[in-house]
Amino acid sequence: MKQTLTIARRELASLFCSPIAYVVLGLFALGSSLIFLNTFAPDMPATLRGTFSGLIWLMIFLVPAISMRLVSEEYRNGTIETLMTTPITDTQVIIGKWLGAMGFLMALFVPLVFLAGVLEMTGSPDWGPIISGFVGLLLAGGLYLAIGTFASALTQNQIIAFLITVFVICLLTITLYFLPQAGWVWPNLRKALHYMNVNAQFETFNKGLLVMGNCLYFCSGIALFLFVAVKTLESRRWR
Repeated sequence: MKQTLTIARRELASLFCSPIAYVVLGLFALGSSLIFLNTFAPDMPATLRGTFSGLIWLMIFLVPAISMRLVSEEYRNGTIETLMTTPITDTQVIIGKWLGAMGFLMALFVPLVFLAGVLEMTGSPDWGPIISGFVGLLLAGGLYLAIGTFASALTQNQIIAFLITVFVICLLTITLYFLPQAGWVWPNLRKALHYMNVNAQFETFNKGLLVMGNCLYFCSGIALFLFVAVKTLESRRWR
């Protein structure tokens, strides 16, 4: 556990030294502010639901920019060989890097805290849906980062890792948003596809509900992609 946290701290510090990280921070802050201004008015209910609904789409392209360098940069710099010869397991490396990225993701949400403060000053918001919406965004972001960690473990090219991550996320969001609406899809398959849709799972949180099934969906997805990331890293030992 100590080694995992050490890697997480190292990765978090490394992210804050990366220029692309500040670009992501700026774009997320700008995007969240613009979405908030377009979905909130003084005569409307004091809620961040519209802002959260917009951000879940924006994260499709911003979160992969955080994860694309996690393992790819180690490959490119040749430092992965050093990591693999130290008494640190591949699981500790992958989880540590994912935790470091999660720390940065939480820093990314700081502007949302200010927006929630604006709601508190201008109205009487229901904090239940706001808190559950934050939890939903964090879980969705955690899943996207797990996918990105896996993609980053596949290649030393950060752009390729970014594109793979966006592609997989789009399959779980955009494709599974439109596919169930096709007339040829069987009703039972439509339900299954709807369940697999990240945005559909997130909307439950955005409505102010914390349902065990939705939490299990995200936690299982995170565990799955971190597992395949570990196996991908392990496979390099045999090359």
